[in-house]
Amino acid sequence: MKAVRLVAVKQRLQMQEVSVPAVGERDVLVRVKAAGICHSDAHYRAGTSPAGPLPLTLGHEVAGVVENMGAQVTNVKAGDRVCIHYLATCGNCIHCSKGNEQFCVEGQMIGKHRDGGYAEYILMPARSVVRLPDEIPFEQGAALMCSSSTSFHALRKARMQAGETVAVFGAGGLGMSAIQIARAFGALEVYAVDINEEKLELAERYGAIPVNAAKIDPVAELKRLTKGRGVDVALEVVGLPQTMRQAMLALGVLGRAALVGLTTGPFEVYPYTELLGKEAELIGSSDHLFSELPALIELVRRGILDLSDVITRTVPLDADAINTVLDELETFGISVRTVIMP
Repeated sequence: MKAVRLVAVKQRLQMQEVSVPAVGERDVLVRVKAAGICHSDAHYRAGTSPAGPLPLTLGHEVAGVVENMGAQVTNVKAGDRVCIHYLATCGNCIHCSKGNEQFCVEGQMIGKHRDGGYAEYILMPARSVVRLPDEIPFEQGAALMCSSSTSFHALRKARMQAGETVAVFGAGGLGMSAIQIARAFGALEVYAVDINEEKLELAERYGAIPVNAAKIDPVAELKRLTKGRGVDVALEVVGLPQTMRQAMLALGVLGRAALVGLTTGPFEVYPYTELLGKEAELIGSSDHLFSELPALIELVRRGILDLSDVITRTVPLDADAINTVLDELETFGISVRTVIMP
């Protein structure tokens, strides 16, 4: 089968011919119908976040059709439309048993630790596969598996409650989902912070109040918009020390900032004036949980979470086309979400 793979860090992905994976008794082989291109994939290519062993097929946002399954698989059958939870977990360790499988001691993330979805087929444990309703297109099902699910988990980690104000730093794929999910959770106001006017226009269509950080200090503007109080919840989904610090500074009394974006750089914190004095919190949010996916999928099926405008482009399973998208992501290009359609 064809697969687009990371062969070496800081080098362009390459198309390779690899064997179709052998199916174990508890495994599901899925024919890939859609694979999202995430900013994390650009980090893996650049070496900002380690991935391997190499060569490795990237891609952790995957939806498709069950092609084959092992003898002990009972939750799906051949021909079923499915999404793939991007973590292959053991189900038995202390973290899995407590419902925190993103910390599974044997866990492997597709497209980072094991082969992912930039290919014609992908193999996963049956426990990591969830059905995709007919009403949801494959490309939206793929995007749900990272950008939407990560935002969903981050808002839950931040303990967002109805009637609170939310600032989302970054109006890309994760940010657009976060805006809509926050509104579904009952946010009084949602503010979208970005430097790209086109993204801010889309965020406004989804009900957010845009804050253009290219033209104005976003922290000062958020304080002005909240009459000096600051926001209750801030989500940082960019992955820059500057925006992480801004998210923290935008918090009001008892505010919570959930940090999602990946960065290797630090940012300054003055504990007393910026955290202790108002009992604000900085919260790390990692991945998402399989148990969160059914509710998230239902939000899309009911039209509460709309991804139709979030997916701005599709490309074929082609190394040059995928590398071009990753180049744009490294420079924070204008596309919100690009999906590979093999």
